[in-house]
Amino acid sequence: MVTYDYYRIFYYVAQYRSFTRAAEALNNNQPNITRCMNNLEQELGCKLFVRSNRGVTLTPEGRRLYIHVAVAYEQLRAGEQELRNDCSLESGTIAIGASETALHLILLDRLSAFHSQYPSVHLRITNDSTPQAISALRRGLLDCAVVTAPTDVTRPLRETRLLSFREILLGGTQFRHLATGTHSLRDLLQYPFISLGGNTSTYAFYQKLFLKHDLPFHVDIEAATMDQVLPMVEHNLGIGFFSETLAAQAIEQGLVYPIAVRESIPDRAVCLIEDASHPQSIAIRAFKKLLCAEKPEAETPPAATRPG
Repeated sequence: MVTYDYYRIFYYVAQYRSFTRAAEALNNNQPNITRCMNNLEQELGCKLFVRSNRGVTLTPEGRRLYIHVAVAYEQLRAGEQELRNDCSLESGTIAIGASETALHLILLDRLSAFHSQYPSVHLRITNDSTPQAISALRRGLLDCAVVTAPTDVTRPLRETRLLSFREILLGGTQFRHLATGTHSLRDLLQYPFISLGGNTSTYAFYQKLFLKHDLPFHVDIEAATMDQVLPMVEHNLGIGFFSETLAAQAIEQGLVYPIAVRESIPDRAVCLIEDASHPQSIAIRAFKKLLCAEKPEAETPPAATRPG
């Protein structure tokens, strides 16, 4: 029976044109190499080598076989090397779908740490809303998603909570008068609201909150990404909810002002979403371990000083 080892030995004998040198390269012995090649010739029913005192040369049949064996063996060696590189994280690619809030609150720091540790792993980050990232993950276009809740994932997708964060209502200088006192959501309906559009987890979160109080959530100015919301608030296009941590600098600089809301605003969450039905590469498992290693407590930034 012809085995892989026979073809591997054949490859080395053909390369070195010597049973002895092939044995040395394979950490084997010359009699065993000769025996294996005799067996291969018997199995194939033809002579593969012309033996002489100066070594061996390939017969026409041996040359034809070598063409195929060389391609196959070199492909196998390349595959083995790729696996070794992957195991040592000297190669590999990770595709991550991320929302802006998740990117700024947790993902950038973890990506920086991972890249410092494994600089040869290629990172591909897409800017997605939560539904877009989950859809791409279901279609096999991503290895994982790091997004804001609510996610409403179902099997085979799996959700891991990474971070809790608080959003507050903000207004620009023209809405500074709202920074005094406490306002009900109903009172605030008279002002233009800035938010993400309907097919986002942020819209779903606030629509549910407003409906809980029998109020409509009407978006007057629809932002494509969360990164657009704060500049729009700063430029007095309306009021909008935004991460307290990410707005801290703008609040300190007096560009925006917190607006106290009478109703309780639940904390939101950043979550890791994975497809449990798909096997994970060594690279994504290493990244996941780093991402989930230390689950931060809910963000608790210093309370912003309200102007009088």
